[in-house]
Amino acid sequence: MTVTLAAFVKERRRLLRLSQPDLAAKAGVGLRFVRELEQGKVTLRLDKVNAVLQLFGHVVGPVPMNRLLEPV
Repeated sequence: MTVTLAAFVKERRRLLRLSQPDLAAKAGVGLRFVRELEQGKVTLRLDKVNAVLQLFGHVVGPVPMNRLLEPV
């Protein structure tokens, strides 16, 4: 099963009971960025995405193309 970045961040944020403003403050990014990330905006700065993901113990990395094509 492939999980989108937007869904991953939203789920982790909710599991930690953080509001979007709380997540933005802890990651050092703007509230608008968090909202756009959770809405699945396709053009985002990777350094800011990684700043958010680091709070959850993750970073962006390469994924083999064949993994993206697997049925859900």
